[in-house]
Amino acid sequence: MNKVTEDMRYLTFALGKGRLANKTLELLEKIGITCEEMKDKDSRKLIFVNEDLKLKFFLAKGPDVPTYVEYGAADIGVVGSDTIMEENRKVYEVLDLGFGKCRMCVCGPASAKELLQHHDMIRVASKYPKIAKDYFYNQKHQTVDIIKLNGSVELGPIVGLSDVIVDIVETGSTLKENGLEVLEEICPLSARMIVNQVSMKMEAERIKEILQALKEEL
Repeated sequence: MNKVTEDMRYLTFALGKGRLANKTLELLEKIGITCEEMKDKDSRKLIFVNEDLKLKFFLAKGPDVPTYVEYGAADIGVVGSDTIMEENRKVYEVLDLGFGKCRMCVCGPASAKELLQHHDMIRVASKYPKIAKDYFYNQKHQTVDIIKLNGSVELGPIVGLSDVIVDIVETGSTLKENGLEVLEEICPLSARMIVNQVSMKMEAERIKEILQALKEEL
């Protein structure tokens, strides 16, 4: 990393909470960016600082990460590509980090396969209404009734709320246990790095240096 000077402003990272944040911090450590404060699991702090490198970090719920980045509260964010697609914020997507791999799929009972072949009006339950709408309306040209759910969307077809669901699939074991299966794949997903549009210009050198170092590690 280039020499950090006193008058430099802090670069702020917003990381999606949980496994994504842990994997990101492991990766950053490989390129010499550490944040010891974040390793203290009992810490009640919300913002963690690395004074030597003039960096700040905070953890946020996945869907909030693109919001913090768009509005400049964070210069850089790390979040799943599903969230970037669903939130549709004005940010630059700059790097596929290659972990957190899974797929966005249309799932349901085997009998629902038939409904996807014809342009029947069907009900689709999802935590991702924007992605679901985009897929059915713009790619399949099928008119659907989309129902937003926040919890276990697998319940939708089981209790008769919806014909199919649009959801993230990692192994597919939860689907199988509930008599559901992947009917169509929408797109592959993984963790991505996003950058605020102004920061990309104002802090181009520092951000590009981080990106270059990460690319060499991946």
